[in-house]
Amino acid sequence: MLPLLLLLFALSGAAGLIYEIVWLQLLELVIGSTAVSIAVLLATFMGGLCLGSLLLPRWISARHHPLKVYAWLELATGLCGFLALFGLPLIQNLYTSAIATGMPNFLLRGTACAICLLPPTLMMGATLPVVARWVEGSPHASSWWGYFYAANTVGGVVGCFLAGFYLLRVFDMAIASYTAAALNLIVGLLALALAGKLAWQGGTHASTAAGSSPLSRQILLAIGLSGLTALGAEVVWTRILSLILGPTVYTFSIILGMFLLGIGAGSTAGSWWTRTRPNPRLWLGVCQFLLVLTAGGATMMLALWLPYLPGNLLSTHGPWADFAGDLARAGLAVLPCSLLWGASFPLALAAITEGRAENDDPGRVVGAVYGANTIGAIVGSILFSIILIPAIGTRDSNRVIILLTALAAITALLPFVKQYALKIAGCAISAALLAWMAPDIPWKLIGFGRRLPNTTGSWDLLYKSEGINSSIAYSRWEGGQIYFHVAGKVEASTEVQDMSLQRLLGHLPALVHPNPRSVLVVGCGAGVTAGAFVVHPEVQHITICEIEPRIPPATAKYFARENHGVVNYKRTSVVYDDARHYVLTTPDKFDIITSDPIHPWVKGMATLYTTEYFEMVKRHLNPGGLVTQWVPLYESNLETVRSEIATFFKAFPNGSIWGNVNTDGSGYDVVLLGQEGKLHIDLDALQKRLANSNYYEARQSIFDAGYNSGIDMLSTFAVQAPDLRQWLHDAAINRDRSLRLQYLAGLSLNTNAADTIYNSILKFARFPEDVFTGSPENVSTLKNSLQRRHF
Repeated sequence: MLPLLLLLFALSGAAGLIYEIVWLQLLELVIGSTAVSIAVLLATFMGGLCLGSLLLPRWISARHHPLKVYAWLELATGLCGFLALFGLPLIQNLYTSAIATGMPNFLLRGTACAICLLPPTLMMGATLPVVARWVEGSPHASSWWGYFYAANTVGGVVGCFLAGFYLLRVFDMAIASYTAAALNLIVGLLALALAGKLAWQGGTHASTAAGSSPLSRQILLAIGLSGLTALGAEVVWTRILSLILGPTVYTFSIILGMFLLGIGAGSTAGSWWTRTRPNPRLWLGVCQFLLVLTAGGATMMLALWLPYLPGNLLSTHGPWADFAGDLARAGLAVLPCSLLWGASFPLALAAITEGRAENDDPGRVVGAVYGANTIGAIVGSILFSIILIPAIGTRDSNRVIILLTALAAITALLPFVKQYALKIAGCAISAALLAWMAPDIPWKLIGFGRRLPNTTGSWDLLYKSEGINSSIAYSRWEGGQIYFHVAGKVEASTEVQDMSLQRLLGHLPALVHPNPRSVLVVGCGAGVTAGAFVVHPEVQHITICEIEPRIPPATAKYFARENHGVVNYKRTSVVYDDARHYVLTTPDKFDIITSDPIHPWVKGMATLYTTEYFEMVKRHLNPGGLVTQWVPLYESNLETVRSEIATFFKAFPNGSIWGNVNTDGSGYDVVLLGQEGKLHIDLDALQKRLANSNYYEARQSIFDAGYNSGIDMLSTFAVQAPDLRQWLHDAAINRDRSLRLQYLAGLSLNTNAADTIYNSILKFARFPEDVFTGSPENVSTLKNSLQRRHF
């Protein structure tokens, strides 16, 4: 029956990865998507797996039928997966009712994660030790343990791609969770049926824990270091590969899938190897030594070769064909190492089994190895994501990975130090040389990402940094314009179309609002939008919410003139947090909230484009408050843009669209303006305000952005929400439970249809007599300006 159990374990692995993707996405809505939040999520998830593998063999006697225990674990996991969808709102209410900062807030985030993740992950982690008890009496039991680990991992590959490319793209998190729960139900019922047909005699095992001997402790240390380097490499290489391929949800699914595929295939090969080769501990050491070489090769490939491959930027085959190329490039980088990391697990199982007593509990043996590997993985994910990358960068982080793999090899080979002294010394020397030779990634990869091979012109690097959440760069092109880069793309610049957009996001609501005193700016970027409020005399306080701590100080240096020194302005406060988490937890309200996040195809950004987020924003507006939201038309398609606009208008049914056109008059991006009630703009009052001597700097800032006057800036008006009902009637609404926008947008990042999209919007444009009022002269001036700009 072992082959049938392998199939059940594969289905269980598929369900587990679907849950992992869904739960991480759900919890990011509550605790944010900063590196700290994600590290807490992963540590809690893997911590549950670790505790389950260590505790269950101690809590549940071997006298219980292993297949029945396994069945009930699967059924309970499915129940938790089902309840998580409905329990999360309760956790959110508990979480937001106790607002705190600093360490208390960090502990509160961890508590929220633990409440959600520990119960199901404890049960997931317990399944391998339980099945190990059933396999104990079979020939080559330790290799079968490795096969079960491999089957679970390969099933995880299926679950990863099923969730990332189909369930969450076509349906939502509820359907994905129900699918995973159904898999748990099927596995649990089949396991119960098998348990009814297969008798279990039970057994009495020794109570001594695996790893009690010095040699066993060395094996556990080696496999723990292997887990540390594996997760550390996944963190570092995902940061780099997301720049090379583009940081979409599909890219992250591809990278994770490739890692899991290599681990599953390597574990299968390692399990077979233990059947045919003696001395598994020696081969465990050899595996770690080979990892020194392959990790060094991957480091060089990621820095010197893969960034310069043409990729799919100019492809005409469509996104699905392009994903095949992304799979190949990710596979080239991660598969050699992940195969060896996968092979290490069954080799460690076989090595530690050689020294155990016959009556040792196999559940404890497997749990100890699995737990050591998982503890290492937890340390690796936290160490590299929160500490090493922001402290020393990806280059030196890769050096640390190479050196730690060498340490794992030496630890595994300690008993053979006399026999293989020269080889062990060679391993240490090779690691030192490869670490010394490790190249840095090109700064243009941070600046242009997947567009690097097609980037031309003379670019001078002003500053670059690999922060805790993002890799950023500032550059100057041809000795002229200055650019701000983040996540492998240009996010802001001093170019005409960028300056007009960034200042429109600020000046438009500041002029439309009769008395704006408090402002929240989501995303610092170049600081130009936030700086637009500095020159409005009514504004008393500006709050900038920025997820990457290294951006505001650099922006203060390189865009100080364009942003009016907003970062160091005495009335500015900078909050370092995920914007959604900040809006969710802050008690403050504002007169204006303006949002200029990264493109929605960047993983995690879709949470700032949902109806629930916009409703939260609306609740944090003072009476008469205004919201502006940036929507890019470039690197997008019609379906994506319609989804963004329809979602915004769901929360602000009286909203409007304001266009930012390119220098040649074609569409570029738009600004959405939302408010409670009908929009009303008194042109005479606006002109009077701008004529005041206190508004000299505001007038100059508007002029520098390419607008001749306040009325000229208002001529960017395009259309009102009620006039677009026909255009938006079947648009997909982006909600927290689906986040479909990031899946739509991820299919269109190579599309250039901005002008077509904008023209389709303008077909419904009309002059809104009920919005703009004032003297006939001012109304006529606005009409003429609108005619020149749009028609």
